[in-house]
Amino acid sequence: MEPVYTSPRVADIVHGILFHERDTEKPVRELLIDSRRLLDPEETLFIALVTPRNDGHRYIEELYNKGVKCFVVSRLPVPEKRKDPIKADFILVPDTMKALQDLAAYHRSQFIYPVIGITGSNGKTIIKEWLFQLLGKDLKIVRNPKSYNSQIGVPLSIWNMNSSYDLGIFEAGISQTGEMSRLETVIHPTIGLFTNIGSAHDEGFPDQKVKIREKLDLFRNCDSIVYCKDHLPIHEAILQSDFLKHKKTLTWGRTKDADLVIREIQKNISDSRIFAFYGEKDFSLTVPFTDDASIENAIHCLALMLILKYEPEVIVQRFLKLVPVAMRLELKEGINRCSVINDFYNSDITSLMIALDFLNLQKQHPKKTLILSDILQTGRKPENLYEEIAGIIISKGIDRFIGIGKEISSQADKFPMEKAFFSTTEEFLEHFKQTGFRDETILLKGARVFEFEKISRLLQQRVHETVLEVNMESLVHNLNYYRSKLKPETKTMVMVKAFSYGSGSYEIASLLQFHRVDYLAVAYADEGVELRKAGITLPIMVLNPEQESYDLLLSNNLEPEIYNLRVLGFLEDAISRNHHDPLDPMKIHIKLDTGMHRLGFMPGQLDDLIERLKENPSIRVQSAFSHLAGSEDPAEDYFTLEQIRVFESMSSQLRNALGYPFLRHILNSAGITRFTQAQMDMVRVGIGIYGIGFDEEEQSKLKNVSTLRSVISQIKKVNAGETIGYNRKGIADTDKRIALIPIGYADGLHRRLGNGRGRVFIHGKPAPLIGNISMDNCAADITEIWNDPSGTPVREGDEVIVFGDFYPLTRLAEDLETIPYEVLTGISRRVKRVYFQE
Repeated sequence: MEPVYTSPRVADIVHGILFHERDTEKPVRELLIDSRRLLDPEETLFIALVTPRNDGHRYIEELYNKGVKCFVVSRLPVPEKRKDPIKADFILVPDTMKALQDLAAYHRSQFIYPVIGITGSNGKTIIKEWLFQLLGKDLKIVRNPKSYNSQIGVPLSIWNMNSSYDLGIFEAGISQTGEMSRLETVIHPTIGLFTNIGSAHDEGFPDQKVKIREKLDLFRNCDSIVYCKDHLPIHEAILQSDFLKHKKTLTWGRTKDADLVIREIQKNISDSRIFAFYGEKDFSLTVPFTDDASIENAIHCLALMLILKYEPEVIVQRFLKLVPVAMRLELKEGINRCSVINDFYNSDITSLMIALDFLNLQKQHPKKTLILSDILQTGRKPENLYEEIAGIIISKGIDRFIGIGKEISSQADKFPMEKAFFSTTEEFLEHFKQTGFRDETILLKGARVFEFEKISRLLQQRVHETVLEVNMESLVHNLNYYRSKLKPETKTMVMVKAFSYGSGSYEIASLLQFHRVDYLAVAYADEGVELRKAGITLPIMVLNPEQESYDLLLSNNLEPEIYNLRVLGFLEDAISRNHHDPLDPMKIHIKLDTGMHRLGFMPGQLDDLIERLKENPSIRVQSAFSHLAGSEDPAEDYFTLEQIRVFESMSSQLRNALGYPFLRHILNSAGITRFTQAQMDMVRVGIGIYGIGFDEEEQSKLKNVSTLRSVISQIKKVNAGETIGYNRKGIADTDKRIALIPIGYADGLHRRLGNGRGRVFIHGKPAPLIGNISMDNCAADITEIWNDPSGTPVREGDEVIVFGDFYPLTRLAEDLETIPYEVLTGISRRVKRVYFQE
């Protein structure tokens, strides 16, 4: 029997004070921390989390109006702000985050089946998903969706536990001391697995020993622990731990005293064979991977299966069917002006909801289509399962539904929207031409066995092999970094000009709109029109409106920058020409020149501006702003402070003369960090949100957003004395192996990087560019990588990284003696953008 949670019961569990005002009592089934993801209001408990970046209490009114009647809060809403009383239950606690964790910990205590807890620096999510593949044939498993392993993600994952499962697998990640002890009470694992230790989140711990001890807190109450004995710091920490040294362990490693001894690893072209010794018995198994990280992850899974008493013969067979784990949702350009979201390596209700939320971020098409396979291994009756799924799909606003699989097809009557069903993927592919995909966003969500990658290949537009990948989660991280420096009332404008600094316009704008930024800024009117057509409703400032664009500004509700009386005249003419309603004045943004001497009104020009503005009631100043010339340079701080002073003086003169308030903003990305006292009403985030900091310290706090990658088209042997490329500039001084790569200066790879000045990375190793860079391709010298006997063999089709996490855009810009802006905005439109969310 499942536990039942009412408001009084929740209040008792979290030690809160209940203010009971609801007319009826409904059990709590859903936990909600994000107001945008509401599904079933009547059975939802909203927990108003307070973080450095946000405050859930801001959204109580909105959720109450949508039907939510149960809240956990750390302060009660102010009743005098409403005309009618709030008929809802409020559970008052000192700390809503602790309340969330306490509720999840209690829920965990209601189930007695085994729970595996996984921690470590790398590999947690892969190991969790592989264990799900390896054990799912015998056991019904509940696990974290994706990488929900944080202080918030873990309790939300634990809430999915119920009595129908046989095993839980939960990963836990921490970034500072004290966090793991809280997660241990929530997960309370019976079996622990420590993957490895690396440099991730080093800044949150005094040293590596402390970080290891903190992670080991997860295993405080475990019955047994699995780890690699070759990782000596981990092994020594366990031996020195008073509460772990007597635990049952299963160790593995190359050392002979490990429980599972790895005698040899043979790497082949597409797989690896692992020779092992366990329980006085030799055996071997093959894994379909050759990289060291995947091999280590696979051995962790092997050790875990041994501790669960699986026979080696069974394990060997299971590993043959192991498949890669898709760690992310990918958004790609599709056929017939469609957008395609790929998420087809697992399928369960929680990950479906995550994928649907990602789908709803996309506003570029009015129609939303979901292609969904049977959801496997739920243990639920199909009629109950698909009735719930249909309800979720309806609530998420899906226009067309395509079900693939015999079970989902048998429940076709549950889905009231436009729909089609097919028993197999092959049957769908046979009818593909009849499905008529056009001008829609399509989510592919399927279990791995349905091979939805075949559908994806048909739906995706044929693409150039060179792509620019944009990490949406990193972009949000960077946005939140800058937001954390602002007062709660300070608004945020984000620059999405120049195709969002080369990253893509409406995809980035949709994400920013979802995360509630206040304003967007584009360079030209046509960029703003494109965003409006893609469903962006945020206010948009146009920085460089051209004379012929003012009619477009009016018809698309775009707000121009006004920097002199000439462009103000263009706007006045357009207002007159379009008979614009003076009761709905056109919003404008006044650019003030405080010393940079680009566009903008000088101090002596304000009187004329004020006179013109007073004469035209159809125009209203929405903001006044200026640009800082050197906010990132400490040597220019005196000048920056003088600019801020001049701006305050000019904007005050303008505000006093007009007699009404407007927004003021002068800080850019670097200014937000260095001159927080001048944040005023709004700030503008530009290149910083795309992962480019103004110095090393800030750079270390931002995440890389963009990765430019290609593939090896061909590998050639070039003899000493022969030449490579146009003008014979690349000369082989010895016999060489070169890789031809389909990226050239037409794609944005600058010609100055040729002839050894630039490099690309293959298997994580640098390969200098040799010869001149051509329009469509270049050549890299892979001789050293090719001749390295310990490295992974280089093959045609292998991935090539131009810039990314370990060779960032800033380094490439240094090699070119330019700035990251120029490199990023120079990536041409023919390089396809792929947007992904981990």
